[in-house]
Amino acid sequence: MKISCVILTMGNRVAELNRAVESALNQIDGDVEVVIVGNGADVPEVSATPPEGSAATVKTIRLDRNTGIPAGRNRGVEECSGDVVLFLDDDGWYANQKVVAHVRDRFATEPDLAVISFRVMDPDGGVGQRRHVPRLRAGDPERSSPVTTFLGGASAVRRSAFLQVGGLPERFFYAHEETDLAWRLLGEGYRIEYDAQTVMYHPQVPPTRHAEFYRLNARNRVWLARRNLPWPLAVLYLVDWIVLTLIRERGSGVALKAWFTGFSEGLRTPAGERRPMAWRTAWRMVKLGRPPIV
Repeated sequence: MKISCVILTMGNRVAELNRAVESALNQIDGDVEVVIVGNGADVPEVSATPPEGSAATVKTIRLDRNTGIPAGRNRGVEECSGDVVLFLDDDGWYANQKVVAHVRDRFATEPDLAVISFRVMDPDGGVGQRRHVPRLRAGDPERSSPVTTFLGGASAVRRSAFLQVGGLPERFFYAHEETDLAWRLLGEGYRIEYDAQTVMYHPQVPPTRHAEFYRLNARNRVWLARRNLPWPLAVLYLVDWIVLTLIRERGSGVALKAWFTGFSEGLRTPAGERRPMAWRTAWRMVKLGRPPIV
């Protein structure tokens, strides 16, 4: 089972990119095919090279413009030849050299497994961020479990399943594209697992560092519901998130204004193809601990 690794870069973190590539190339029994995608930028020259005797390779492609995270990763998958594709942020790196061997074993022996979401650890020893554990009960990051979504930049996906459901929704640009993919995979009968044994390091940075975070977060939540949920669930999902956002951001008028601007945009603009999940898929998500209303 061949393993590929897609790394997106804007070309502005050369040292970090080199570290990410090195951590993928140096996997024991890995022979990883690394594909670096310059998302509207030239790919910097990296010094990391495959170990002697390894069949690992490094390939680079440049996109003419910044097409967003989902489109960039989709282009990377198109360039891959692996049965399993790792997605790695250019400022992240694998914690040890056994990650790929573990991932390969799991996918080889579990044919209904579509995605592994990795455990993300703070390299400085911090407690980590709750959002990095993709389930409601996120208090114990060392506990593995089935989940209904995953972290895009810290994951491994079965390429055939990824392509079967159409990959990541490119119009999302940033935020919730992984959940859209995850829901469609669940609808096809696949499993998604948070695996605490697969560890990557990533600096602790808040998602709000992105200027458009609140707007895109809200817009894409609306698109996610419109594309994937039966209408009764879509209404409940969006009402829940309005309430949660009002509670969480009640002290920030700027954040609320941006969020509701994005929410309105999500209602007014095309969301893409609508393929509402079956009610049995929604019930399966309930049994997995995260009904599609929150």
